[in-house]
Amino acid sequence: MAYGTFTPPIAKNEPVRNYAPGSAEAVSLQKQIEAFRAQTLDIPMFIGGKEIRTGKTKTINPPHDHKHVLGQFHEGDASHVQMAIDAALAAKPKWEALPWEQRAAIFLKMADLLAGPYRDLLNASTMLGQSKNPFQAEIDSACELIDFFRFNVQYMTQLYQQQPESLPTTWNRVEYRALEGFIFALTPFNFTSIAGNLPTSPALMGNTVVWKPSNTQIYSAYFLMKLFQEAGLPDGVINLVYVSGPVAGDVIFKHRDFAGIHFTGSTGVFNNIWKTVGENIGIYKSYPRIVGETGGKDFIVAHKSADADMVATAISRGAFEFQGQKCSAASRAYIPSNLWDAVKKRVKADLADMKMGGVEDFTNFINAVIDEKSFDKLAGYIDAAKNDPACEIVAGGKYDKSKGYFIEPTIIRVNDPMYVTMCEELFGPVLTLYVYDENKYEETLELVDKTSIYALTGAVLAQDRYALDLATEKLRHAAGNFYLNDKPTGAVVGQQPFGGARGSGTNDKAGSMLNLIRWTSARTIKENLNPPKTYRYPFQG
Repeated sequence: MAYGTFTPPIAKNEPVRNYAPGSAEAVSLQKQIEAFRAQTLDIPMFIGGKEIRTGKTKTINPPHDHKHVLGQFHEGDASHVQMAIDAALAAKPKWEALPWEQRAAIFLKMADLLAGPYRDLLNASTMLGQSKNPFQAEIDSACELIDFFRFNVQYMTQLYQQQPESLPTTWNRVEYRALEGFIFALTPFNFTSIAGNLPTSPALMGNTVVWKPSNTQIYSAYFLMKLFQEAGLPDGVINLVYVSGPVAGDVIFKHRDFAGIHFTGSTGVFNNIWKTVGENIGIYKSYPRIVGETGGKDFIVAHKSADADMVATAISRGAFEFQGQKCSAASRAYIPSNLWDAVKKRVKADLADMKMGGVEDFTNFINAVIDEKSFDKLAGYIDAAKNDPACEIVAGGKYDKSKGYFIEPTIIRVNDPMYVTMCEELFGPVLTLYVYDENKYEETLELVDKTSIYALTGAVLAQDRYALDLATEKLRHAAGNFYLNDKPTGAVVGQQPFGGARGSGTNDKAGSMLNLIRWTSARTIKENLNPPKTYRYPFQG
């Protein structure tokens, strides 16, 4: 056993590569993309360190080129979920007992491998499998996930250092135990970094995990699992299965040793999970931890004092990067009447300048939405707005799925601030905009607060400091990540811990110590260094 008070390397945010034309990083990434397109991967599940192939396969196609086949994955069933649970429980005692600095070393190695030889693999697989341009992949599957690994180690160290006071003759201490049982990680398609963080943050704290990714993220999930293995993560600590949500839930939520869920996805699914766990509460050994980040109807509010170009840029980037498929993407905007003409002119120019197409061409800013189901839903909302005389299509409005699931960045101006696309989450490149009387700013803030069930991100833009202060107070509960004079996207690990409340989740702030605390169960230990030898107290004389 090693002895010492260990201090990991100080966590620093990974520098973002820019992939300028002709640069070494751009050439290297393009070569990896070409290599992936030239092969067809056969992707197994990973249970207890073993590759599991069922023979029941489904193809993986790029959303922007749905006739091309990147590979196939082997679909599992309820028996594989049970196998994954058994593997996680079997690995738990040894993993939990491993000294914390040994666990830390594995995740620090993950970060360095991802910063080096795995960078192109994860970025290229994310670009092809999830239709992200090189910059959006870089800030996600490389930089953010590297930051999660490094900062989570730092936060774990700081958490373990939080100890109680001790009076004379006593020594009080707290140990942060892993939870009893296994953790279920249910991850989305839109961020490879989220898919990597949700199973690894509980694992870092000594837990073992059953991980079910979205089917539309399995291509990059495969390379994440390869990264975990190369970094030395022991067999069974994280078990990767490809099953439907209901199949996984039917086994997991009925298991006595279910200890918690780490979730990112829709509010409806999360509500059903919470209900199911509640109904089964008598089954479990302990009360399960339910940690989730769900939907959003994220907003931009401009004050009459705001700079029109700044507002337009916040809209162009905040609403349309990665086709609006970020949990934080701007989906509704409130523009004062005095700025509307200038903002409209600039935003229309921005959108006209954005190239749309496949990720293989690095000059494309807009790529495809994730699948046909999403495409059809978004097209339906656009068509409804086109046919509503109370709506105006300010920009975009076209779509085509003949080659890929392409939807133009679309701006809908509405007369009714409670129009359906101002209230419901769309999760695509569609922004709905309401022009308000420039002298009714405070009333508009109240409207913003009550329009949606969600409270994930929001941005307020103004030169007037009193206006910013008023919005900060009025919108106190409207967003868990609140931005002043910026777009509502782009939270950075260690700088802006991410998460929202209300219908947007439990606000346990991924990328902070707050999240890691949820995967521990503290035990207080009091040791009396000079125990009394009589029951009598001084007051008795």
